[in-house]
Amino acid sequence: MPKPFYITTPIYYVNDKPHIGHAYTTISADMISRFHKLAGRDTFFLTGTDEHGNKVAEAAAKANLSEIEFCDKTVATFQNAWNNLTIENDYFIRTTSDRHKKAVWKILDAMREAKTDDGEDVVYSDYYEGLYCTGCEKFITEKELVDGLCPDHKVKPELLKEKNYFFRLTSFLPKIKELIESDELEILPEERKREVLGLIGQDLNDFSLSRERVKWGVPLSFDKSQVAYVWVDALSNYISAIGYGDDDESFKKWWTNGEVVHLMAKDILKFHCLFWPAMLLAAGEKLPKTLFLHGFFTVDGEKMSKSLGNMIDPNEVVENFGADGTRYLLLTQFPFGVDGDVQAKRFITQYNSDLANDLGNLVSRVVKMVLSNFDGKLPQPKKEIDGLEELLKATEEMPNAAYTHVKHFQLSKAIEEAMGLVKTTNKFFNDKAPWKLGKEGKFDEMGGILYACCEVIRIVSIVLSPIMPTKMREIRAIFNLDDSSLNLDQANTFFVLEPGITLNFNDSIFPRLSEKDLAKKEDTKSTEDDNLIDFDQFGKVELKVAEVLEAEKVEGADRLLKLQIAIGDDKRQIIAGVAEFYPPEKIKGMKIAVVANLKPAKIRGVESHGMLLAAKKGKKLTLMTVDGDIPSGAKIS
Repeated sequence: MPKPFYITTPIYYVNDKPHIGHAYTTISADMISRFHKLAGRDTFFLTGTDEHGNKVAEAAAKANLSEIEFCDKTVATFQNAWNNLTIENDYFIRTTSDRHKKAVWKILDAMREAKTDDGEDVVYSDYYEGLYCTGCEKFITEKELVDGLCPDHKVKPELLKEKNYFFRLTSFLPKIKELIESDELEILPEERKREVLGLIGQDLNDFSLSRERVKWGVPLSFDKSQVAYVWVDALSNYISAIGYGDDDESFKKWWTNGEVVHLMAKDILKFHCLFWPAMLLAAGEKLPKTLFLHGFFTVDGEKMSKSLGNMIDPNEVVENFGADGTRYLLLTQFPFGVDGDVQAKRFITQYNSDLANDLGNLVSRVVKMVLSNFDGKLPQPKKEIDGLEELLKATEEMPNAAYTHVKHFQLSKAIEEAMGLVKTTNKFFNDKAPWKLGKEGKFDEMGGILYACCEVIRIVSIVLSPIMPTKMREIRAIFNLDDSSLNLDQANTFFVLEPGITLNFNDSIFPRLSEKDLAKKEDTKSTEDDNLIDFDQFGKVELKVAEVLEAEKVEGADRLLKLQIAIGDDKRQIIAGVAEFYPPEKIKGMKIAVVANLKPAKIRGVESHGMLLAAKKGKKLTLMTVDGDIPSGAKIS
């Protein structure tokens, strides 16, 4: 019985919305998780968001929101993107949750109580002076600078001096080196392992465990004047999500007794391959089995950046190619793990070639021939067909070969196994030409060929389900199969489909796409986008509670009321078109919702400084009012 399998993505920082890089890692982890579940392995898949640190606090202030309001809104964009991509995570961790905070306190306390082999405290207090890059959320050295600037964020770091608590990383490096060299702590691909071992030989220093000047974070359990360093906070998510600190049984199952795999991009190598193992050793916890650090990718040959305008929103790719098409295209651009180039301009060509022509066309041709020649009933199998034995052999080998590739993180090779069988089956179908056999009245042989092709399609739909879950469900529905048939054992067995079942087929699984099709979608989207505002724009709108002090009709305007309102201590006048629904005596004394930061304007020659909120349907209008216990001036969020 294999160990429980626990796979994680990094948690994504909420100072910006999700992009295709986040999607690539998450889809990859989702595919791996689904494959293990397909094989019947007990599996847990974690993703989530990193919500503390100065960058978040600054972004929230810029949006005129509190930190948690900003986090809530940005987290929703990640959750929405993962829903659009049919990501099937078992838990979504947020570092602002109480559960996570308790786990951070627990590991900090465990590290503080720990001693090195020399009897020194693992955690100690000292002053630190150095260059700090807010964009990186870390101290950096002079030699890391390029022309005096942070190489990643192109800004000059600030010189900071503050009292911190430090973690004695240097005491754990010899042990970590030993574990990496022996592959007890497996770091993949091999070049990443060499890179980590190279880092260990570069005179690394102890790292700061806390920050005195940062306020948005988890306060230390033993010193509330400091908050946990954002990386100490973030790395702890891998254990907080599975019960460290609140569910010992779950934690032992997934962490202590499980096979733990951390999946991420290579830019966060040092923190995951050195800081995290050292923290776990100090806390007396088992290390993960594998850390897989995939490469970076460019977009059409250029590095992704906001300034170049090539930051691809995964939601937009989904709009064009569907969730399953997007997942397939991203996972097949280049071998998993290496640096590569996402050629968005080739998406249509690849989609049409692989999905519409190869897979979609195979399904359509085979099923339509059953519908037209066998009254929609699956014909009887026939084993004595030239070339069938070779097709059966290829089919029997494919599922386990694909799963083996997944277990070795060769994701594109796993997909190639299934798509290679699709090509083989298309060749078998064309070589056997069942349409000619039908004309010759050889329906037994024709039916045997179609049955064999249907079986291959069924098996392919199982193996490709971790990559394209929705479309493969549609394919299985043709054969009246639901998710109960979705397991690798069913893929390793031929002649499962029952002859005589009625096939159900209405439309192409993967209709061909053209540039014109995408242009139409873009035109529609542009029209819709005219009515949308950006998150930053919405964040500038200031909604507050106001109390109506006085109300009177505007002379010569039957529908307008002139209201004197109080927004806390701020008294002002607004003009509102609600007179036919709210006479002055009715609205006076009400607490209403208003937009408080509009520039003053004149309506019918009368100054108005603000706008009230109301809901209208047909001839009915209702003001947005606020409960009497909420004071005027209170912020609405």
